[in-house]
Amino acid sequence: MTNDIDSSLEPPAPKPPTVVHDHWIGLRSLTPSRIALGRAGHAVPTRELLRADAAHARARAAVHAPLEVASLRAELEAVPGLAPPLEVRSAASTRDHYLLRPDLGRRLSAESRQQLRDVSSAPAACDLLLVIGDGLSTSAVQRHAVAVVTAITAARPANWSLGPPVIATEARVALGDEIGKLLRGQLVAMLIGERPGLSCQESLGIYLTWQPQPGRTDAERNCLSNIHPGGLSPSDAASRLWWLATEARRLATTGVALKDRSSSFALANASTERITPPTAQ
Repeated sequence: MTNDIDSSLEPPAPKPPTVVHDHWIGLRSLTPSRIALGRAGHAVPTRELLRADAAHARARAAVHAPLEVASLRAELEAVPGLAPPLEVRSAASTRDHYLLRPDLGRRLSAESRQQLRDVSSAPAACDLLLVIGDGLSTSAVQRHAVAVVTAITAARPANWSLGPPVIATEARVALGDEIGKLLRGQLVAMLIGERPGLSCQESLGIYLTWQPQPGRTDAERNCLSNIHPGGLSPSDAASRLWWLATEARRLATTGVALKDRSSSFALANASTERITPPTAQ
């Protein structure tokens, strides 16, 4: 009896790994960006390609999905201290029309313009008007707008008045200028879904404009962006917005003339609180 084994029956020698990982793959834990993807031969690994395709599909869905206005309105009506919301739409008649004609998303439809003219004859002018626009990510608005509005309302200084919130569909940032002018807001804050990327498809932005009126440019606004679970929180966004609004009122301007130093201001206050000795009892 022999111990010889037919070599054809032996398992093949292990092959080198199909995917070659980058030596800096550990940095992936520090960012949602697509880095250190590795390679399979001369190509991107199939797993990473499929992940990118899935993220692209989510981004497209965020752009094309319609805003669920009824549910958003119901949630806003439940926010304490907030007036019943108004609903308007831009001059873009459909979502495709909105994407193909950005200029139409910057002005109201004739019906909405007349609606706000009728409304503006009743309420008094307000210090800050909140407009919630669907923008390029309806999912961002659906998921985060109410939390941000709630935080803004809760943090409202005693000497500031809020106008009725306005839900705007097929909206671009500049649509807030016409809405703010018609409703006599000294400042308008447009909460709007930001253009989705492959790392985040539900980021909300806030654009603050002093004395809104048609024709304002982006240089005349201040922007707070990346409001989502992995970025700026609703409470931090509200604090920074009120800091900017207070400075805008003091300087009578927004935009390039108003620098956002809210983080430095908060840090200075926190440092002062830490070093202040306790009062003797």
